Amino acid sequence: MATRSQQGEDDRFGVAATLTSGVVAALLLVPAAWLVRTAADVGLAESIAILARPDTVQVLVDSLTLVAVVTVASIVVGVPLAYLTVRTDMPFRRATTVLVSLPLVVPSYIGAFAFVAAFGPRGGLRRALAPLGVDSLPEIYGFAGAALVLTLYTYPYVYITTRAALRALDARLVDAARTLGESPVTAFRRVTWPRVRPAVAAGALLVALYALADFGTPAIMQFDAFTRVIYVDFTAYRQDRAALLSLQLLAATLLILGLESLIRTDQPVHAGGAVGRAGQQVRLRRWRWVALAGALAVPFLALIVPLGVLLTWFFREAAPAGGALATTPRIVGNSIGVAGVAALAATLVAVPVAYASATRDSRLAGLFERVSYLGYAVPGVVLGLALVYLGVQVLTPIYQTVGLLVVAYVVRFLPQAVGSIRAAVLQVDPALPEAARTLGRSSVGAFRSVTLPLVAPGVVGGSALVFLTTMKELPATLLLRPAGFSTLVTRVWTAHSDGYFGAAVVPALVLLVVSGLSMLVIVSQEGYDVR
Repeated sequence: MATRSQQGEDDRFGVAATLTSGVVAALLLVPAAWLVRTAADVGLAESIAILARPDTVQVLVDSLTLVAVVTVASIVVGVPLAYLTVRTDMPFRRATTVLVSLPLVVPSYIGAFAFVAAFGPRGGLRRALAPLGVDSLPEIYGFAGAALVLTLYTYPYVYITTRAALRALDARLVDAARTLGESPVTAFRRVTWPRVRPAVAAGALLVALYALADFGTPAIMQFDAFTRVIYVDFTAYRQDRAALLSLQLLAATLLILGLESLIRTDQPVHAGGAVGRAGQQVRLRRWRWVALAGALAVPFLALIVPLGVLLTWFFREAAPAGGALATTPRIVGNSIGVAGVAALAATLVAVPVAYASATRDSRLAGLFERVSYLGYAVPGVVLGLALVYLGVQVLTPIYQTVGLLVVAYVVRFLPQAVGSIRAAVLQVDPALPEAARTLGRSSVGAFRSVTLPLVAPGVVGGSALVFLTTMKELPATLLLRPAGFSTLVTRVWTAHSDGYFGAAVVPALVLLVVSGLSMLVIVSQEGYDVR
């Protein structure tokens, strides 16, 4: 049993962790608060006039429509794919599971870049079909192209969460419904769907937030979504409108979060037995191979287009076009280095936040943990714009430095590390560090020698996830990178902007390889099962 002095020391350790997470929460609120103040300086009358302009209203309508279409399309694609790979006798389900999840590794702006190169007005497919008398193809630019690309690279969010819920479902309940005369469709609607609906909603939320916050895809597809218009206004020195649109985008993000919290239910759906028991698989009979072809069509389109375009350019051109745009080891080192520093910093910050939230019965610690998620809810272009304002007017010593860029990454992706580490801490039996303290270890010593080794997989997984998303982050990098500081994503963007498409080949391929390796680390730490 711990002594009174040890208990007091333990309490001080918990309080220190809570205070640390409070400081982090306050820092996360600063960019949003500064953005509100900047927009308020415009004046109420002028703000209303800007927001009521037809073009501004059109941006709002178009952005929300894009989010709605992409979210619904991702559900339509992701849920059937999850059902086929879990509940049916479709062949090659393990391989299909891996392939269906892989588009998550591809940054959507690289997908958009490749689709424009393949299907655009001067794309490779049009040139290949010209001798056959095909002079035109469906327009890839605009709303349709943006919706297609975003769906192809976000549906895995719905697929993965739905698949996990289906694997945890006691399938014998479905079998019981079938023995009572229910058709497969009715059994799915009445038994399966109510139990997987929360998982579908969780995946759909991630899709909606991604579609709303994505900058590269609308920009490449020339579709005026929030993020593209904000970036164009900022670079054109229309900062008043950029700030107001940023607030409007933030409000739309919070609206999506609010709608999801209303739809989601925290009440458990009892399975009435052991969860996760396998039941009789749905037999597809002669449709087995048709189902496999349909399941592979989506990842095939999402993966073969960017890989095909990039590899074709790579072998056609001995080196990337554009001369000075060629990728160098220094650019690769910049990308990996800044992502590594951001991942390390986010992990160090996330540990006290996650530990306090998981181990202390404190509303304050829980509040600070929830506030940490604000950074993930703030789109990268909005966060970048807010930190530019702060850098120019307040944070002058670190403006136009890698330090401010790392701050943006930490604020943006801290929740990924917090969520992974907190889940790992919750799995540690409190009796283990308590036993170490009774043997004379301090609370800090018990955490270091007992708790930390047990939560190491969560720490490594969260750090790898931050590294992966930092490598792919585009708008914050464009807005905050120091002059002359180039990364893989900025090379891809510069190549597209300048029309030197060949210059994007090597940085895009390197980015895909590094992202794939990061995903392997995440999978290995989380024990992802593709059975």
